[in-house]
Amino acid sequence: MIPIRILIAGTLRIGVATACIIATVGGVLYLLAHGSEPFDIARYLHFSYTEPHDPAFTTLGGILSGFCSFTAVGWIQTGVLVLLLTPVLRVLISLFDFLRERDWLYAAICAIVLAVIISNSLEGALM
Repeated sequence: MIPIRILIAGTLRIGVATACIIATVGGVLYLLAHGSEPFDIARYLHFSYTEPHDPAFTTLGGILSGFCSFTAVGWIQTGVLVLLLTPVLRVLISLFDFLRERDWLYAAICAIVLAVIISNSLEGALM
């Protein structure tokens, strides 16, 4: 049986590496499509500039649709999503390990952390 610390370390390492690879593919796709366009610095001079609300940037369905369609934005956003889900998976693995060891205090702490992460994610998705 693999020690939990090795499993957690491997999960974090693989999650970050996977996220980097996915986002890099998206960056290459973006540069292939838009690399020859002139850079408009005026667009980035003020923090008040916002992108139009596009479901490809903001919804899980839009992100996964863009990923499956091999769009640059979809791949970059999927890489960010994998990067965000990596520590959540670490908390979930820790929770199961503490439950298996019958360490109720740390299992409760992990459950609370997981509940906070999930509730904040759902709240942000509904807004």
